[in-house]
Amino acid sequence: MKNWMIGVTLACALPACVTINIYFPAAAAEKAADKIIDDVWQLKNGGEKPNVNSVEPAAPAK
Repeated sequence: MKNWMIGVTLACALPACVTINIYFPAAAAEKAADKIIDDVWQLKNGGEKPNVNSVEPAAPAK
């Protein structure tokens, strides 16, 4: 009976130890955030609405 309880405990505990790591390119994320902030400040200061249809591709990180 005791071995069965240990088996059930391990069967429940092992899947709980799985970690999923997702890595984002930091430079691209920072550049996108800076662009969004600049666009928001332009709108707040009465500037033109940015053209969201023309997205520039991100330059590869060096």
